Amino acid sequence: MSKFKPTRRAVVGGIAAATLAAPNVRAQAGAVKIGFSISKTGPNAGGANVTTLPNYQLWMKETNEAGGLKLPGGQRRMIEFVEYDDRSQSEEAVRNIERLVNQDKVDLLLPPWGTAMNLAVAPSFNRGGFPHLASTFFVERQPELEKRWTNMFLFLDRPSTAITALTDLLATLKDKGLGNTVALASVQDQFGLELVSAARAGIAKAGFQIVMDRQYPPGTQDLAPIISEAARLKPDMFLAFSYPPDTLALTEQARIGGLNPKVFYTAVGTAFPLYKQRFGANAEGVMGIGGVDVTNPKIKDYIARHNRVVGREPDRWASTTTYSTLQVLTQAIERVGLDKSAIIRDVGSQSFDTILGVGRPVAAGRVRGAGPDQGRRHQGADLPEARLADGLIMKT
Repeated sequence: MSKFKPTRRAVVGGIAAATLAAPNVRAQAGAVKIGFSISKTGPNAGGANVTTLPNYQLWMKETNEAGGLKLPGGQRRMIEFVEYDDRSQSEEAVRNIERLVNQDKVDLLLPPWGTAMNLAVAPSFNRGGFPHLASTFFVERQPELEKRWTNMFLFLDRPSTAITALTDLLATLKDKGLGNTVALASVQDQFGLELVSAARAGIAKAGFQIVMDRQYPPGTQDLAPIISEAARLKPDMFLAFSYPPDTLALTEQARIGGLNPKVFYTAVGTAFPLYKQRFGANAEGVMGIGGVDVTNPKIKDYIARHNRVVGREPDRWASTTTYSTLQVLTQAIERVGLDKSAIIRDVGSQSFDTILGVGRPVAAGRVRGAGPDQGRRHQGADLPEARLADGLIMKT
């Protein structure tokens, strides 16, 4: 998990980090205080401690070792983190953000992990005028939210895009003996609700038949009844819109319960190194949501640096997205400084070179990636659907 102690409040940086600064940089002012609320405990901890927190730590360490954040005049300032555990509770996340803004007086905010958490804190980010670079926010009504919160920039596409990629792929296999029946399972939070809603429509459009559609609350410990029902129905495809603990539990229960459909799909967590480590050869052929091109030199270098600094590898989907948002923030600060409004304008109008590719402006306040126009989203090499192959997440 995190290499830093998961205390209720941790301030990282200061004098110890300053000793890492390069000797030829200009004299520094005080540290840039950057705050965030993160799920160090509770059901969201499995995702936050793989995808979000390690990338924040990697970014801070690398930036401070280089002398700090570079400002327009060439001055550098070290990063200091102020962080709180939201215990995987939206209400706690909102309280933490309000505390960071009103009591800790942070200069900037970083987003939490997960769709529901980002949705919960978005009004607080907007009210305080903070740029909200949401790397793990997966919602269908993106245009509506972008108009409501002009400080928000979304780095993942819509759930319907992921579902279309999945159903289009499955449709190509229909005439090759795939079959027609689908069993659905989904976590009852914003992420699961968004995806299963898109899936129902997409599956019907593709001409498949849904024979099971079950939801479960976040943090559910026993998912055996869902797997047992699916095993009894013998669907051709089992699609689970799950978070990391559920992804692991559903896969384990499927192994025990004899559920072995032609397509077995789980969502967040399938791209985690832990998944391959736990299930070994049984992970081969399992489909998951998202992925990256691990042959890309920038991605390979990022994985090596993450492994060296954090002590373990990143996941093969949203970790790269999260790190890219930090590269965007770094480049915006170098151009315009620490003024929050100026950063928002810069992110919405300039081009950024990240490990996922180069983003360029397509309209006022909108950024797109190297692929098709995604509105105010920086997609780069993000792959909507992927499968496990030799322990790596590869493009299907």
